[in-house]
Amino acid sequence: MIDVEDLIALVRNYNPRCNADLIRRAYAYGGKMHEGQTRKSGEPYFTHPVSVAAILTEQRLDDATIVTALLHDTIEDTRSTYTDITRDFGEEVAELVDGVTKLTNLQLGSAQSQQAENFRKLFMAMSKDLRVILVKLADRLHNMRTIRSMKPEKQAQKARETMEIFAPLAGRMGMQWMREELEDLSFKVLNPEARNSIIRRFLTLQRETGDVVHKITGDIRHELEKAQIEADVFGRAKKPYSIWRKMQEKDLAFSRLSDIYGFRVICGSVADCYRILGVIHQRWRAVPGRFKDYVSQPKTNGYRSIHTTVSGRDGKRVEVQIRTREMHEVAEAGVAAHWSYREGVRAQNPFAVDPAKWVASLTERLDEEDHDEFLENVKLEMYSDQVFCFTPKGDVVQLPRGATPLDFAYAIHTRIGNGTVSAKIDGIRVPLWTRLKNGQSVEIITAEGQRPQASWIDIVTTGRAKAAIRRSLREEDRGRFVKLGIELARAAFDHVGKKATDKALRTAAKMMGLADENDLLARVGSAEITARRVVEALYPELVLAQAEEVDAKRPVVGMATEESVRRAPCCQPLPGERIVGITYRGQGVVMHAIDCPALEEFETQTERWVDLHWKSGRHAAVHTVSLDLTISNDSGVLGRICTLIGEQKANISDLRFTDRKPDFYRLIVDVDLRDVEHLHMVMTALEAETDVAQISRHRDLSRKP
Repeated sequence: MIDVEDLIALVRNYNPRCNADLIRRAYAYGGKMHEGQTRKSGEPYFTHPVSVAAILTEQRLDDATIVTALLHDTIEDTRSTYTDITRDFGEEVAELVDGVTKLTNLQLGSAQSQQAENFRKLFMAMSKDLRVILVKLADRLHNMRTIRSMKPEKQAQKARETMEIFAPLAGRMGMQWMREELEDLSFKVLNPEARNSIIRRFLTLQRETGDVVHKITGDIRHELEKAQIEADVFGRAKKPYSIWRKMQEKDLAFSRLSDIYGFRVICGSVADCYRILGVIHQRWRAVPGRFKDYVSQPKTNGYRSIHTTVSGRDGKRVEVQIRTREMHEVAEAGVAAHWSYREGVRAQNPFAVDPAKWVASLTERLDEEDHDEFLENVKLEMYSDQVFCFTPKGDVVQLPRGATPLDFAYAIHTRIGNGTVSAKIDGIRVPLWTRLKNGQSVEIITAEGQRPQASWIDIVTTGRAKAAIRRSLREEDRGRFVKLGIELARAAFDHVGKKATDKALRTAAKMMGLADENDLLARVGSAEITARRVVEALYPELVLAQAEEVDAKRPVVGMATEESVRRAPCCQPLPGERIVGITYRGQGVVMHAIDCPALEEFETQTERWVDLHWKSGRHAAVHTVSLDLTISNDSGVLGRICTLIGEQKANISDLRFTDRKPDFYRLIVDVDLRDVEHLHMVMTALEAETDVAQISRHRDLSRKP
C-alpha cells in the first residue's frame, strides 16, 4: 500500500502548493475508520481508497478530489457520518463523499425501469459536481484491476455493468485511456478465450513481421525531421477488446483486419498539426473515408485531434492521430482537465470543456422524458460517434452517426423539426430517412400547419428528436383522449353507484403511479387503461360485489343443458383463459385450456370438439390449480408461504413435497382460485418472497381425463 508521504509526493509532482496536512489527516482518518476491515483478497480494506486516490493523481486532480477518494467509503462502510466528515474536512469534501456514496448504492445493472430511474439519478449527481463521477470511475477501475478475488458470478455481473455503463461513460467524458482499460478488464472476465486468442495472434504476428510499431514510428520521425518539424511520436498496438469489436462489427478474421496499430504525433501548435498531416499524406497514401478533423470541429467533451488512416509499411493500414500538447492533455483527461493542476495552479487549458455545459447537454431533457425514453437516449448519446453537417448559412450542427435530416431539423429548433416537410442535401431533395455524412450541407423545408407523424419516431436517432416528436404526438391527441376518458370514467363510476369526482380521479391516479387526473383520463381515453380498472383501484370489493355470481356447476356457455362439464386435471383451466371442450363417452364434456398438449391426440377427431366460453361475471374460488414451488429449507418459510396465499384470499386444498435437499424443498401446492387474474395475484405475491427460488404452474399430463 502507498504510504501517505508517497501519496503526497505524487500530488506535489503537479501541485507543489497542495494542502499536505489535509491529505495526511484524511489518510489517517480513513485508515482508522476502515481498521479491521479486509477486501475479498484478504488485504486491508484501506488499500482500496488509497489506490483510488493514486489513480486520480494521474489526472492531476485537486486536493478535494484526492481527499474524497481516501474517504469515499467511510460513510457507507464505517461508523463515520456526513456530519463527521463536514466537521473534520469541510462541506465541499462531505458533499463529494456523500455523492459517491449515493452513486455506489445505485443498482445500475438492475431491471429496465429501475435502471432508467437510477441513470437519471446518476446524471443528476453528475450535474451537481462532476468530480463525484471521476472518483466513482477511479473506484470502478481499481475494483476491476483486482476483480479476480471475487466469486465468478460476481465478476461477470461487475464486468457486464462496467462494459455497458462505466466504460462508455468514461469515453463520453473524453477519458479514452480509462475507457479502453475498463473495456479490456471486462473483456478479460467475460470472454477470456477470445482475448487470449487475440494476444496469441499478436505474438505470432510480431515473430513474423518484427516490431512494426518501432519501424513505423521511426519512419514518421524521419519524415518530420526532413520537414524540420519538432514533434513527439508514439505508437502502440490497439487493445484486444478494440480489435475484437472491429472483428465483430466488420465480420472479419484477425488476418484480414488492417488497422490494428495506432500512432500519435504530438506537436507545439495547430499550424504544425496541419503541416504534419501534409507530410504524412505526401509520404503515404491516405485511405479514403478515414479522415476526421476534430481540431476544427471538436467533440462535445473537448476532444480535439486530426485522425487519418494511411497505408504504411508493407501496405499495412495504420491510424495516425495528430494533436498539440494542450489538446493531448484534454484527450487524456477529458472533462477532468477542467480541474487539472500544474505548478500549484489550476491549469488554464483553452481546450478544456466547461463541465457544467457538458453535463447540461446530457441532462437538458431530464424532466421532459419518461424513464424508458431517458435510458434509451442516454445510451444513444454515450455510445454514438459523430458527424458534422452544415446549415445553408455555414453553421455547424453536430449529430451522432446515423442521424437523418429530421435529427438535423430538431437539433436547430423543435419548432423547425415539428414543421419539417422535406429536406435537401447539397442542393438535392432527399427522403427524410436519408443518413447524413460528414461535411454535407443540409437545408430543411418547413410548412405552416405541418405536425410530426408517428412514423418519424423510427426515422430519427437522437434523443432530442425522439422526445420532441413523442411530446408533440401526445399533446395533439391528449385533448381528444381526455374528453373521451371523462365519458368512459363517468359511465364506469355510475355503474357502481359512485361519482367520478376530481378528487376520486386524483386519488386513483396517485394509486396507479400517474402524474394527475388528466394523465389518467388521457390514458383511459386512449385505451391504455380501462375505466373499470380505475374503479377497481378505488373500490375493489364494490366492483367484485357488482358482478353477478356465476353458478359453479354451470360456469361455461356452449353446451346443451343436459350435458355435464368438468375441468381437465392435466391443464386445470381457469376463468379468463381460452378453453375448448372434448366429449368423452359416459363422461360428458371435459374442458381443456386451448394450449393444453393433451389436445394433440384429438386433432383428427374434430367431431368431439365443443366450442366453450367462460360465463362473464364473478366466479367462486373453487377452481383448483397446482403450483410448483422451490423454497429455502429454513425455519418459518413454509408458514410464510401459506400466509401469503391466504392474504390473497386463496385457499390451500392440498400440499405435497416432491424433493427435499439440505438447502431447499420442492413441493406442489393445490390452491383454490376464482380466475386467471386471481392466479396472477397469488403468483406475484409468492415471486416477491425472497425465500421462493422458483414458482411455476404445475401441469401433469399423466392426469389425463
